[in-house]
Order: sequence, then C-alpha cells, then structure tokens
Amino acid sequence: MNCAGNALGAFHCRPHLTIFKVEGYIQACRGLMISAVCLGFFGSVFGLIGMKCTKVGGSDQTKAKIACLAGLIFILSGLCSMTGCSLYANRITSEFFDPSYIAQKYELGAALFIGWAGASLCIIGGSIFCFSIAENSKSPRRGYAYNGAASVMSSRTKVHSSVPDKTPPKHFDKNAYV
Repeated sequence: MNCAGNALGAFHCRPHLTIFKVEGYIQACRGLMISAVCLGFFGSVFGLIGMKCTKVGGSDQTKAKIACLAGLIFILSGLCSMTGCSLYANRITSEFFDPSYIAQKYELGAALFIGWAGASLCIIGGSIFCFSIAENSKSPRRGYAYNGAASVMSSRTKVHSSVPDKTPPKHFDKNAYV
C-alpha cells in the first residue's frame, strides 16, 4: 500500500502496483518485445558494418559474413516480435470468445497489426541479408565502365582542312553552346 496524508489529517491509500504484479503472459510479451528491440539495434549495427559501402569491417568476405550475421539477428528479432504479438493476440481472442469470462473484454488493435507487419519486415530483411552472402560468393562483382558522351559538332564548326592548324578548334567557341 502507498499512503499519503494531507494537512487536515486525512489519509489516502492505494495499492502500489509493480511490474511483477501483472500476469505472466504480459511479462512474457514485454520481455519478447524488449529483446526484439535490442536484437534489432544490434542487427542494425552489424548491418551497417557489413555493407560494402563502409570502410569498417575488413575485406569483402569478412563483410559478407558480418552481413549474414546481421541477417540472422534480424530474423531472430522478427521471430521474437512475432511471438510476443501472437501470444498477446491469442490471449485476447481466447478471452473475447469465452462466454464465462466476465471481466472487460479487449479487441485486437492497430498496435498488434503494426507489430506483425514490423516482424514480417524484419524477417524479410534478415533473409535478404542472409542471401546477400550467396550472391557475393558466386561471382566477383564487376564495375561498369563509363564511356563519356561523344562531343557533338555541327557542320559549320568542323575544320575541313587537311593541314593541321595551331589555332584552337572552333567547336569551343563562345556561341557554340548557345
């Protein structure tokens, strides 16, 4: 009990609720969601280190392994989130359809659907990270060669003489770009 008194001598007492007083399935859902958030943070850190565009992490083979580890962590984070949301939804629906349950009944809300969508995106993103190592090991990545655009010259600016001239070409004249 948590009691407080005022200047007139009246005491007001109320029960002191703690986190350990809530039901077990709510504690399990909270634990799963907190672990999903922590795993998602570490998955993001490993994902940033494992990307090819960063200079941290070593060679491409090491970065591929770090990216695969990030994918596994994201999949685990998504599974924790999916399990927490599904456990809570199962309890809500079983209480809702139970005719002998007299207390206040709840319905599935937007937070559960957002949780399921986020968990699905974590699992899909983790799978993409894991499959990126398979793409990296098959063939080395080749860069694309860039060939600059050919210069366009009009017929009036071309030099038609066969004797080389020491003057600068006329296609760089001031009015050539207008």
